[in-house]
Amino acid sequence: MRVTALALALVITSATCAFADESVPHAIDAAKSRASFSVQHVFVEHVTGTVPIVSGSVVLPPDSSTPDSLTAQLDPGKVASGDRDRDSSLVSPDFFDVKDYPVWTFTSTKITPVSATAFGLDGSLTIHGVSAPEHLDVTIHGDAAHRVYHAFGHVDRRAFHMPVTRLDPAIGNIVDTTLDITLK
Repeated sequence: MRVTALALALVITSATCAFADESVPHAIDAAKSRASFSVQHVFVEHVTGTVPIVSGSVVLPPDSSTPDSLTAQLDPGKVASGDRDRDSSLVSPDFFDVKDYPVWTFTSTKITPVSATAFGLDGSLTIHGVSAPEHLDVTIHGDAAHRVYHAFGHVDRRAFHMPVTRLDPAIGNIVDTTLDITLK
């Protein structure tokens, strides 16, 4: 009986340790997270704006702020550039075509730690029904209870095969992107 009780205790301890070593998904707090952009425009120097991050998750290993994986979904239909006419144009079939492509997604493919507070994030960004590889440089802020990730990268808008419009020559091809992601 003692051997059985000891064996059972070891099994329970092993199982508990196994669960403690597993990575845990954390939801992205959509109310506190956003994606910002800036793109060169001949007529107004730079156009800036935001696209809301509506959902996603960050899978974290125990005792680490560097994730194992990350996914995010963005709503291009709620783009905000500070100009209603421009926003209407952006959501139209001329650019984002949100009727046919209502969600943008990002899924990590590789995470490379740089330091205790920074990592490189490679992934697949899907916009306008086209997926392209993207790289972001990420810094980690906050504490274990309130992690915040600040990511910066450059997206080539031509990679997503949006239609060419009469305005195309006035708009830069490289879009600077910044993501601020807070976990729940």
